[in-house]
Amino acid sequence: MFFTIPTIMTWARIVAIPLIVGVYYWPGLSAATQNLIATSMFVVFAITDWLDGFLARKLNQASAFGAFLDPVADKFLVCAALLVLVHMQRVHVLIALIIIGREIAISSLREWMAQIGASKSVAVHMVGKLKTTVQMVAIPFLLYDGMLFGVIDTRDWGMVLILIAAVLTIWSMVYYMQKALPEIRARVK
Repeated sequence: MFFTIPTIMTWARIVAIPLIVGVYYWPGLSAATQNLIATSMFVVFAITDWLDGFLARKLNQASAFGAFLDPVADKFLVCAALLVLVHMQRVHVLIALIIIGREIAISSLREWMAQIGASKSVAVHMVGKLKTTVQMVAIPFLLYDGMLFGVIDTRDWGMVLILIAAVLTIWSMVYYMQKALPEIRARVK
């Protein structure tokens, strides 16, 4: 099922990446306008992450390809946004490296565990979902970089949330590695 509604929404997240990055290079836009457009786009495309899964189940259009592509699109979107934020000096490079490094490590671990028939031991856990949720709130706050409703300083809140996301990132990586450790030990002997 290459071209179902949920899969097209997933592809849209991948297509969104150069659009979100490109907003910051569009001539003639003020910084506030760039921030607003990039934030709005990120939020809309982040919502499609939830919506495509919901529709896949509701329309009975779940597929192995969609299950593969969905987390790839999420990781591309988050990593691209983090790189933009590092470039704009709104996120420290160490935080971005922790988050991006974890994504690469856990994706590789899951692929290897699937190859050896032990993918259930590294199935998505609540701490991973919480990490993703905190990231998906922190990133638009940092992209917006201003006062929301004249009350919420999104830079301050975004910095706190991205630090929490980094802690949850490490915690979830340790959790998944511990779950995989018995299989790793059995295979390395």
